[in-house]
Amino acid sequence: MNSFAHLDQKKILRKMDIRIVPILALLYLMSFLDRSNIANAEVEGLSKSLHMTGGQYNWTLTIFFFSYCAFDLPSNIVLKKLRPSIWLPTTVVAWGIVMTLMGLVQSYKGLLAARFFLGLTEAGLYPGATFYITTWYCRGEALWRQSLFFSAASIAGAFSGILAFAIAKMDGVGGLEGWRWIFILEGLGTIVVAFASYFVIWDYPQTATFLSAEERAFVVHRLRYQTVCTDTDASGRITIVPQDDAHDSAVRWAHVRAAVLDWQLWVNVVVYWGVACPLYGVALFLPTILTAGMRVSPSAAQLLTVPIYVSAAACSILFAYLSDRSGRRSPFLLFFFLVMAVGFVTCISSSRPGVVYAGVYIAACAIYPAFPANVTWLSNNLAGTSKRAAAMGIQIGFGALGGAMASNFYRARDAPRYVLGHALELGFILAGATAAAVLMLAYSVLNRRRQHAVTRGAHFDYTPRQLSEMGDKAVTFRYFL
Repeated sequence: MNSFAHLDQKKILRKMDIRIVPILALLYLMSFLDRSNIANAEVEGLSKSLHMTGGQYNWTLTIFFFSYCAFDLPSNIVLKKLRPSIWLPTTVVAWGIVMTLMGLVQSYKGLLAARFFLGLTEAGLYPGATFYITTWYCRGEALWRQSLFFSAASIAGAFSGILAFAIAKMDGVGGLEGWRWIFILEGLGTIVVAFASYFVIWDYPQTATFLSAEERAFVVHRLRYQTVCTDTDASGRITIVPQDDAHDSAVRWAHVRAAVLDWQLWVNVVVYWGVACPLYGVALFLPTILTAGMRVSPSAAQLLTVPIYVSAAACSILFAYLSDRSGRRSPFLLFFFLVMAVGFVTCISSSRPGVVYAGVYIAACAIYPAFPANVTWLSNNLAGTSKRAAAMGIQIGFGALGGAMASNFYRARDAPRYVLGHALELGFILAGATAAAVLMLAYSVLNRRRQHAVTRGAHFDYTPRQLSEMGDKAVTFRYFL
């Protein structure tokens, strides 16, 4: 690194931030807007217009996550093979078309099919974008960037309420109901943004012309040596081991297999469910919960969601900054689970409108910071881009089943208090917190063992090449706590 000492790292990071994070945030805003606007359409008469029962509406929510789950891993593998500047915008164009056509469905079956294909086409963005960020930023820098772009989900929630309130006023225009215009206009907006993104998404640092040749070399060097062990053996020698080549487009199937068999991935999936169930419970049912629990009109409920989502976005960015600064993930994640639990217990405890609103408000301010924290924590503890891409695809894919489950937590017959739904969310929060605590303890034990092994010189039993191939299983690798 001495040869790069004269470079201004903060200036380089600012260059990267300006060109990478805003477009990802915009695309994810459109993604979350399009997957959750069905909640806004529902309070504007979707089920009544299509003659659906409460159970059928829940199935239109659920089916999205089945196709989303199935395509997450294949999508990340395709991303590894293709350029991000091609694959990511293409997936956005595809779901924008589906979203627009959803405004024309005439039956429950038509809506069910549209939601299935929406899940299929949206599956490529979030796992792809989260992996893409790891190819630009080091472990201790990633969460803040992940949260900046994920906070678009919170903004989408706020924006969705305001936008739906305005678009619903078009009821009757062109002979279409207001809820149809919500789907059509938001879908067309997505297509416009998608085509623009073809021209502004960069691929990888080594081809980024906004950086000088020396700056490109520096960024690649940082990524390769970010997980180097700095411990010394008994003789005081230090081995430098490049753990990662972030820009190898080849898919190493042995690493994909290693991801599937890695215990930490599956424990992280449980953590993910502990966050995803509450997240989608809020995203898909918040207007409905507020309409019933606070006894307000649908339009008022749409507007009441805005302060909740804005506050959640602010919390997400703030806590991500603090987590990156401290170099810790688990303490923050456990704190988020505690706050979520407090929020849902508050919702269960009383039927008073103000208490229900306060409970949802508290829960949302922890849910939205927890989501990127969980995804980033797993990515921090995986070395080898094929393994990381596969594991993140699996985590987000299987984790999306949490959304499928949450889609059925809030049943129409449980209104207005939705005690069962809140209690189920609470159960998953407890499971997620337990899994996060298990990971924290396991990582601590493994780090101590590796520290002792390096002190004994165990890493000299391997060549640097072998240690690099071993990735996060190498004795020189340290898990991020």
